[in-house]
Amino acid sequence: MLTYHHVMTTDLSQLTTAAGKWDAMAEELKKVESRYGDTVQKITIGPNWLGVSAGAARSTFAGTRYEYSAAQIQAKAIASLLRDAHEQFTDLRNRVESARDQAVKAGMTVSDAGRVAFDFSRLTPAETSAYHHDPDGQASVREAVAKWQQHIDDRVKAVSEADQGVKIALDAVVVDSNKDALGGGHDETAGGFNAGAQGDIEVYEARNAQAIATRINSGENVTAADYAELDRSFRDNAKSQEFNQTFLNGMGAENTLKLTNKLNDHAYGDDKGNKQRYLAVEKGLANSLSNAMQDPKSEFYKNFRTQLDRAGLASYDLKQIGDYTLGRSHGQQAHGYQSLATLMQHGDGYSTPFLHDLAKDIRKAEDKKQGGNPDIWDLTGNFSGDNRGWFANDPLDGVLGIMSKNPEAATSYLDPGPDGKNDNLQYLLKDRDWRHVNTSTWIGNSEHVTADTFDKDVRAGLGLILETGTTGHTPGALGTEITRHSEAEARIMHDAVNLFDYGDGNGRDDKGALKGQGDSVLKSEEYANVRGPLARALSSYSPDLVDIIAGEGPGDRVGKHDALPAGDDSRIQNSRSSVLRVLRGVSEDPENYFLLHESERRYMAEQLTTSDLTDPEALKNRAAKIGEVNGAINAIGGDIALSERDAVLSAAGDKRVYGYHVIGGAITGIPVVGDLAQRTVDGAWNEWLKGVTSEQGLLARERISSANDAAQTDLDRFFLSWGNETHQSATSVGAAQREAQQSYTSGRESAYLALRERK
Repeated sequence: MLTYHHVMTTDLSQLTTAAGKWDAMAEELKKVESRYGDTVQKITIGPNWLGVSAGAARSTFAGTRYEYSAAQIQAKAIASLLRDAHEQFTDLRNRVESARDQAVKAGMTVSDAGRVAFDFSRLTPAETSAYHHDPDGQASVREAVAKWQQHIDDRVKAVSEADQGVKIALDAVVVDSNKDALGGGHDETAGGFNAGAQGDIEVYEARNAQAIATRINSGENVTAADYAELDRSFRDNAKSQEFNQTFLNGMGAENTLKLTNKLNDHAYGDDKGNKQRYLAVEKGLANSLSNAMQDPKSEFYKNFRTQLDRAGLASYDLKQIGDYTLGRSHGQQAHGYQSLATLMQHGDGYSTPFLHDLAKDIRKAEDKKQGGNPDIWDLTGNFSGDNRGWFANDPLDGVLGIMSKNPEAATSYLDPGPDGKNDNLQYLLKDRDWRHVNTSTWIGNSEHVTADTFDKDVRAGLGLILETGTTGHTPGALGTEITRHSEAEARIMHDAVNLFDYGDGNGRDDKGALKGQGDSVLKSEEYANVRGPLARALSSYSPDLVDIIAGEGPGDRVGKHDALPAGDDSRIQNSRSSVLRVLRGVSEDPENYFLLHESERRYMAEQLTTSDLTDPEALKNRAAKIGEVNGAINAIGGDIALSERDAVLSAAGDKRVYGYHVIGGAITGIPVVGDLAQRTVDGAWNEWLKGVTSEQGLLARERISSANDAAQTDLDRFFLSWGNETHQSATSVGAAQREAQQSYTSGRESAYLALRERK
């Protein structure tokens, strides 16, 4: 391995000097070839030499001239490789120098051997003395030194890895490819010059990687050093399209999928102790695929996608899947698309066209309306969590999860469009068969499938892509300032709310019968993985939800068929009942309820603290809205089991949803508001919690009109906190409190009416 000293002192100009000499050699060889052809070889062509000896001479002399030509090709290729090496090494050494300069600027010294130390010469005697008496300061310095040392070491390692790639290329370029021997050409030697020599280092690295991968697939003994080299090749050439397309072209889609199966069999089966070795290679393979499939117009993309579709429908051995069937092994196989989705989960940076095309091809394979088989992915066994959760037994859901990392791809894939022609959302939320786990019984030696069920990770990818597609940010992102949404995002959320709500008269059960009002499918365990991401997404729609619940949305209380298109100020226009039922559905997990309520309280506090409410009527209207929304949301809280969270959330006034510290910081999914609004919410937190828990059981007992003193106290504290923060008069605060309390009951009623009827 190269050292810092090697990197910084090597004369890289020698590479270009040598390249020039190799080019000159090629020119000289061309001259020799011409002279040979005009003199020696010419003798065999004339009429004066006939017979067997003449024929033998013609063949031999042609072979010799071929070698002169091959030598020129090889010489030029070596020159190209040397120039390629010079370019790579120059760039990488510049990065080492930059790292050194940054370290020095940060107060370090860097020796000729690349060792980093703190530069005490910059300290005054007093500062030096203080340092020696400050253990925390010493620890901080040690940490900084270690950080800069690692930074420089990583840059040096990159040079060393590039050097390994150059070595592979230079070793391979001189190996005779026997390019024409079997094709009737004139290459008569097995160890002559290389007429197939290439001038790109990446091509030779790709061929070397392919050779190792082929040996893995064939079950040969592949050493740890070989795996390390394969890992290095992928890592060092992660951004090289030449390397990645050459490698994948050589492997083909089928062998690429077989390789990922082999890696997983080793990682999770026969060599678990070296699991990270195999997963590192699988990550490199996934990123290789990502890089290679960026341009949908390229011939490589078109050809490899065709190969993937053919291989994706085929079945392959995967021991970890075949041996996992009710305690028996009946050799079930994995479909290629399942292996492909499993592989892709290890990579990132996939292009939007590739993700869309892949999802389209997988859907075609399973969608009955498109001639597919809904049971194509069905397997026996548990494929979630520690029970082989690494395997994407549902490849479409796996691709949806991958797509959730690409907001542009996620939104455009789900967006029904202004004309409603894109039915991907409809297919995923209403039409698709999501049950891909076979349950079966054994009669003698025969297995009989009795029913399909689902894994615990069912719809995990769907939940993530819904969050991304409706918000424009990746799942689990920190909350941002309150804004509206794009037309596409709003369309997705609007339609999702309607599709999830069976209370709008359009929901049907498996037999086609209409479902009754009251419940959303989101309460089902089959949707457990959708609830969290959807709750985070809904929290970013707090302005829309608050308006709809208060009856002030653009769709009025009954809602409209489509979202309101208005550029980046677009809104959902669902009915109030649909919104309330969906909010109840995601609140089946209490932490989602707290997240949504916190988000809406923040938004209402922001409006209260930033609006001009000097007009008494404006203040009354705002207070009425807050009271009505609080009543509806508290009623939802009264219908869920909050007892497990009560003790945790009321234990400390500075704790909030998910146990994060709210004051002064952002939280996953919860919008960010100004200090005045935040303090208004903080000041009434514990009283609000009491107000929610006081609603417990009222829906079941149909005590809709029952008073809720705790909720009234909460509203009083909320407006009192607002008044203190914004210096309002006691008259204004009192008026707001009374108006909010009067509207609270109507909000409760709207929620109870929406939730009361059960299917």
